[in-house]
Amino acid sequence: MINNILSLLIWLPIIAGLFILFYKKDDKILNIFNISINLIVFILSILLLNNYDQNSSNFQFVENIDWIPSLNIYYFLGVDAISVLLIFLNTIIFLLVSLYNSTLNLKKRNQYYSSFLLANGLTIGVFSALDAILFYIFFEALLIPMFLIIGIWGGVNRIYASIKFFVYTFLGSILLLIAFLYINSSISSFSVLSFYDTSFSIVEQEWLFIAMAIAFAIKIPMFPFHTWLPDAHVEAPTSGSVVLAAILLKVGAYGFIRYVLPVVPLGASSLDIFFIILSLIAIVYVGLVAITQDDMKKLIAYSSISHMGFVTLGFFLIFKLFDNTNTNSDIVVSLSGSMYQIISHGFVSAALFICVGSIYDRYKTKKISDLSGLLNQMPVYSWFFVFFALANCGLPGTSSFVGELLIILASFKTSFIYAFLASSTLIISAVYSLWLVKRVIYGELKAGLENSIDANFLEKTILFVLALIILILGIYPDYLMSYMNMTLQNITNNIIIKI
Repeated sequence: MINNILSLLIWLPIIAGLFILFYKKDDKILNIFNISINLIVFILSILLLNNYDQNSSNFQFVENIDWIPSLNIYYFLGVDAISVLLIFLNTIIFLLVSLYNSTLNLKKRNQYYSSFLLANGLTIGVFSALDAILFYIFFEALLIPMFLIIGIWGGVNRIYASIKFFVYTFLGSILLLIAFLYINSSISSFSVLSFYDTSFSIVEQEWLFIAMAIAFAIKIPMFPFHTWLPDAHVEAPTSGSVVLAAILLKVGAYGFIRYVLPVVPLGASSLDIFFIILSLIAIVYVGLVAITQDDMKKLIAYSSISHMGFVTLGFFLIFKLFDNTNTNSDIVVSLSGSMYQIISHGFVSAALFICVGSIYDRYKTKKISDLSGLLNQMPVYSWFFVFFALANCGLPGTSSFVGELLIILASFKTSFIYAFLASSTLIISAVYSLWLVKRVIYGELKAGLENSIDANFLEKTILFVLALIILILGIYPDYLMSYMNMTLQNITNNIIIKI
């Protein structure tokens, strides 16, 4: 089973998702089946995590089968430490989402569960594919279940939000396909490993970089391609927002570290200043925009864009570190900070959106101005909300602090201005996070908010698991750092050799 574990991880949820499309009878059986499939996939991801040799930088659990060899397309799967960690993040988030979904009163429950199961398998496919066309197929197919989740089960303006989401991401993907086809025309291969051995001129690398970077920047999303995300979050159901923030944004970041930086480093290096500036704008400006929001989901959406700005900042600082003749270890620190931020943000953003969803389920509002004093009515839930808000602003001892600290340290070694602007997020995120807590959790309970039950057992379990992970990653970061160190060192070496 271990030899084919990646195929099992990909196709089990996809086949299960297609199967339950045709089951429309007992909701209880649907709940059990959905949770069971997600639990099995999560257990398989733990097996993958435990059996992965972190002392090797090579791709492991490789499966390579002829698919369309006449077009140089193969069913080629394999993982390194980055892929393994993202697959683990993916499976635990989808498991928690399946538990949360079981508590909801849903229309077309079988189709709803099917969409999430399909998204689960397709995302694992994105993180496992070592053939560019196979990656592209999973990358594009992932749009379909997310489009349906927003468009069918979303809010009043769900059609507008889902179409905007689809159009933005699809148009960017066209550029990605063109880049893949161009590379294949030069080397007659779609293998990622072959991509790493390519040698293009600086002009070719710049154009390839622009094409791929735009596609992945839209997915993250980077400023100024970010406008689809707040609309998608506001209209998406709670579970859709969780998957968008915790998983889908990470697909864009994964694309940068898997396809952009190692394949066209000269192109990335020549344009790095523009992406550093855009990242800093996202950190500072979009963070300030978050302060002005009255809708809780929109506030967290802008917060996500701001925090993901740290990820791209860490990616592109590596070229400035190289120019300043810093050591390889400095570059690895910058990449480690980005990867840590990716994992951390996945858990923190998921927790915040579940908290907001719990409020909406009880009071049918997401507006901050409609709420006040929930601590008086829901003390356990309020404790969790406050904790996740503090984690969101980088409280020491939480996972967010580690990633942001590493990137700020890397930026300080390149430019005081970069470090100063990046550090401003500690103040800005504290403002919008703590002000949100003050207005929603503390104060007098508003009329009409009485008689609401506190977090139920399932909500407590989900939030406790997320809080525990955030604390473990914040207090003991060395395990995660050592796990991905060899892979990041290998990526760093490949980039430096090409530069």
